Amino acid sequence: MSWSKLKQQLESFLSPALYGRVEYRATGYRYLPDKAGLCYIAVDKKNVLNMSDATTLIRWYQTELEIKNDSTIQIPIHNEEIEAVRKDTKGKVPEDRLKVMARSRKISEYAKELLSAQSSLSKSNFIVVANKFLSSSIEESIESKDILLNILALVDRRVGKKRILNMTEKMKLKHPIVQYFYELRLSTL
Repeated sequence: MSWSKLKQQLESFLSPALYGRVEYRATGYRYLPDKAGLCYIAVDKKNVLNMSDATTLIRWYQTELEIKNDSTIQIPIHNEEIEAVRKDTKGKVPEDRLKVMARSRKISEYAKELLSAQSSLSKSNFIVVANKFLSSSIEESIESKDILLNILALVDRRVGKKRILNMTEKMKLKHPIVQYFYELRLSTL
């Protein structure tokens, strides 16, 4: 599918409140038609997501330690996770320490997922992911671990106000770029 046709289809799924604000852009090379250009997403005429560019507005993490030390990341801890730590330690650890250990475990898992998603995004081909988005259900795109699929689903008109409002807890565990687009969509409600 040509870029112009793909762009037209993606924009036809944009939420009406975001139409004109969110743009899909691509650069091409006239004399190298087989070489893929850069694809990126712009919000209010600013380049927000460029998969191969470190100068985007969103923070890209380099190591697990950066994620663990980032005070802006809030990881919700549930009783089941605390109970799992209690079971692993055979009840020999004080209550207040259990919560710290459960948070540490969860943030390690989160960091690994985040770095994995980031590395797959930087290697991904926007056009391939966009075609996958157009051929799959909106639920699959929202639940996916792929950052780009999450973003395309969040700006989609098929995701209604009620679903957006119910995603708050889930969005806390997503990459900052996905959270950015979630906040953008929330601001239009």
